Amino acid sequence: MKIANINRFIQLMVSALEGLEAQVSMAQAEQLAMVVHSSMESPRRRYHCSAHALYMCEGMAPRQVLAALFHDVVYYQLDNGFPPRVTNLLQPLVGLQGADLVLRKSIAEDPAMQLCLEIFGFQAGQVLPLFKGLNEFLSAVVAVRLLEPFLKPADLIAVVACIEATVPFRPPEADGRDSAMLLAGRVRVQGQQRLGLAGEELGAFVASVMREAVGVGNRDVSGFAEQHPGKFLSGTWLLIEESNAPLAAVGVYTLQDYRQALSRMHDFLQRLQAERVFQHYAGIPSVDEYQQLVHAADTNLRFAVSFLQLKIVSIAIVEALAMETGGNCPVSMFLGDIRSTGEQPERVENYLPTGPDTPDLDPQLLQVLEVGRPGDISNDLAVSPLTAFIYRSLGHEGSATAFANSLRMAQGAMPPLAFLQTLTPRMLHIIMDACMRITISRRARLLQLRAVLTT
Repeated sequence: MKIANINRFIQLMVSALEGLEAQVSMAQAEQLAMVVHSSMESPRRRYHCSAHALYMCEGMAPRQVLAALFHDVVYYQLDNGFPPRVTNLLQPLVGLQGADLVLRKSIAEDPAMQLCLEIFGFQAGQVLPLFKGLNEFLSAVVAVRLLEPFLKPADLIAVVACIEATVPFRPPEADGRDSAMLLAGRVRVQGQQRLGLAGEELGAFVASVMREAVGVGNRDVSGFAEQHPGKFLSGTWLLIEESNAPLAAVGVYTLQDYRQALSRMHDFLQRLQAERVFQHYAGIPSVDEYQQLVHAADTNLRFAVSFLQLKIVSIAIVEALAMETGGNCPVSMFLGDIRSTGEQPERVENYLPTGPDTPDLDPQLLQVLEVGRPGDISNDLAVSPLTAFIYRSLGHEGSATAFANSLRMAQGAMPPLAFLQTLTPRMLHIIMDACMRITISRRARLLQLRAVLTT
């Protein structure tokens, strides 16, 4: 039988603290675990949730486990503020300046906060960078505040460094130093100033902390090294759901909501360089292992971008049909509900043929479209029958052309009707006929549009 997540957090907290010879009671460990659990179980979280935190802890050393438990406690923009259980810890430390979170200058006088500032390379009084460490820094602050009574200074430094290593996708500095090299330099300063270490002892401390920090940072993005592209896409889809609030309203989110969510993730993944995903420092991981990780990340990124382009083409076609027959509307109006209680919902794919076998199809892409991507996907279908039909009909090159035209439509450079007129008439007629079986209010206007597109 599966143990409740809260009890697994308690077990991990007790084991990690005992492994560091910390004097902690079961009641104290329980309170620490409840902070983590309450944050991870926030209803908006789909990826950064309990399952992710528990996965992060598997096979890790005690300091890594503590960092893994706390590293996502704060996710400010996703949770619409601070988690309730840590609000009292964080509100005295930061203030709002417009939409920005600003570190109060007074925290420079707090030794524990100064540790976090120095490890992250931040300064009192600065604006916290939204996508360059805001959540990780505040999560580290919570960890320090709550763990300081129990941990030795060396262990506290290591926990904060491990959390800092989870700030993802950072480019190197102008002088070539990457994020791991910068972190190692800050850890060295802490070892000198806070622990009084020097020489070989200092070198051993830095090496030990960095080995653990790189391990935590790379575990956090390990999905990019998935050998099965479908599994990587499953994680990507959880991030899409999590980071796009409108998609939480299943059956209500609109065609444009969905297309925009897909486009944001597509643009991010297309820009992301595989070399910025995984970290390495002083032979950890080995050169060969690191190169394998980079290659896997590059493969997954390319696959995900291609998959998202096909999904964008698919929803753009339906969006264009909607815009020409009355305007933007819920996805379910044209495609049917994702799921329903009791009987099977009527879906547009019920009225679609398999589609032709165009010669230039990518078999991996087609398999994921037709067989599905694994994992729990609550706000979307695991399979993509409409997209598969379109891909089979247009082929790889034709789909690329349709994607380019869908971007022009989204940018207002091509009217929806003109976009539809670029598509294969037979494919478009089949899609329209299938949509007419689902939608009630747009049937007459779809018939009129079909006549226009036929002439």
